[in-house]
Amino acid sequence: MLLKVASIETLYFDRIYALFGVSLEVEEGEILTVLGPNGAGKTTLLRTIAGLLKDQPKKGQILFDGRRVDGWSPEAIARLGVVYVPEDRGLFKELTVEENLRLGLWGRRDEGIRKDLDFVYAMFPILPERARQQAETLSGGEQQMLALGRAMLRRPRLLMLDEPSLGLAPRVAKAVYEALRTISQRGTTILLVEQNARLALGVARRGAILEAGRIVLEGTSRELTDNENVQELYLGLGNTEVSAKGWRLYRKRRRW
Repeated sequence: MLLKVASIETLYFDRIYALFGVSLEVEEGEILTVLGPNGAGKTTLLRTIAGLLKDQPKKGQILFDGRRVDGWSPEAIARLGVVYVPEDRGLFKELTVEENLRLGLWGRRDEGIRKDLDFVYAMFPILPERARQQAETLSGGEQQMLALGRAMLRRPRLLMLDEPSLGLAPRVAKAVYEALRTISQRGTTILLVEQNARLALGVARRGAILEAGRIVLEGTSRELTDNENVQELYLGLGNTEVSAKGWRLYRKRRRW
């Protein structure tokens, strides 16, 4: 087990609960997706794991490769091979594509640099074409590709992604997810949070539903896809019924 999150509770301002006893496990080499609506706590979960929230979690444990890391600094966690790509992609937008990628190589002196650059350029051939272009002038999809490329140059053991399809056209989002499949096949473990359940479940082996700071359902991607409540709330496949008077739409009661 590469990552184990055990009953963590994360608070804001020491009194507002964002996560309530959240537990999950990510096996080495797999893609696990966490789905949920806005405000469910998905970003908070990733930021807690990455050590970006001071003095959090208040309760519970986070273990990476068997080592307890809750309470560690973000830099110390990153040195273990945990790379976090935030929702805003975290690029230095005033720098060029090439300069952003160089930052991904910061501190590396190994012989695999050329091989890793070739892998990134093969996966995203638009990046070498845009090498001298400022990151802020790229399209949303190109910025996401640059963020993923830079992250891969860190040689992550665990790649954590926050809403990688956000704001992207369907065709571009699909291309980004095909890249995630390629990254996973290379052996990188991925923890992915998304609202686009269809895309996420299409690449993930397992998934979890996070609502109001709690994990309410877990299973394989097939199990979640076949679940009636997931179909209705996240895949848009449920049957919305009309009341007897014909003036109010309502949904079946969820079973979680």
